[in-house]
Amino acid sequence: MTESGKLYGLGLGPGDPELLTLKAYRILQAVPVVAYPASPDGRCISRSIVAEYLKPTQIEIPMVLPFKLELSSQPYYDKMAEDLAAHLSAGRDVAVLCEGDPFFFGTFMYTFNRLSPRFPTEVVPGVSSVMASAGMLGRPLTYRNDVFMAIMGTLPAEVIADRLRGADAAVIMKLGRNFAKVCEVLKEVGLFDRALYIERATTTRQNIVPIQDVDPTQVPYFAMIVIPSQWEWRNG
Repeated sequence: MTESGKLYGLGLGPGDPELLTLKAYRILQAVPVVAYPASPDGRCISRSIVAEYLKPTQIEIPMVLPFKLELSSQPYYDKMAEDLAAHLSAGRDVAVLCEGDPFFFGTFMYTFNRLSPRFPTEVVPGVSSVMASAGMLGRPLTYRNDVFMAIMGTLPAEVIADRLRGADAAVIMKLGRNFAKVCEVLKEVGLFDRALYIERATTTRQNIVPIQDVDPTQVPYFAMIVIPSQWEWRNG
C-alpha cells in the first residue's frame, strides 16, 4: 500500500515575501503539489506572494472560490478537498497556501476540517495582517492587561458597537462597503479620533491615510481599522 502524503497549511504572512517563515519556505520548496485559493477571474494573492519561490516541476492546483457573501463556498470546498485527497492518497505531499495565518480567519480551516481526519496534517503559522498592520502603523496594539478584540466589519452596527465598548484595543477587518457604517459606529462609541486606517499592509500597494480622509467608495475589502491601546498615553 502507498503511504499517504501529508497536508500542509502554509501561513505566508500579509504580503511581503520576506515575512515568509523559514519553515514555510523549506516545506514550499519540498512539496510536489501546491494548492491555493483563487478567484474566478484567476487572481490569487497567496500565490503572488511566493511566486518567485515556486518550481516549474511542482503541480499547481488553483482552488477557485466565488468569494461572494451571498453565495456559499462550502460545495466548492467539498470538491477541492476531494481533488487534494486524490494527490494525498497517491502519496504526494500537498501544501495549501494561506495569506496571513491559516487559523486566523483563513480559508485553509475549511480544507483542514475536511481532510485532517483522513491524512497527516501540519499547520505552519504565519504573520497575521493584524500584527503586520500594527507594525506598519508604528503603534503597539496592547499593553499589560488590555482586552484585545478582532471584529468583522460585516457584522451589524449594533454588534460592532457592543464589542467595541468591551475592548481596550481592537482591529476591524473586512471593510470594503462596510466602511461608512463602521465609521458611524466609531463616532457613536467615541473611538473615531483614535482609529487608524491602513490598506494592504506590507505590500508594495500599502496605503496609510488619516481615517477622515478616506473615500468610502474606494475602500478595499482587505483594508483594516486599528484602534490601539491608550495605556501608553495614560502611563507611558
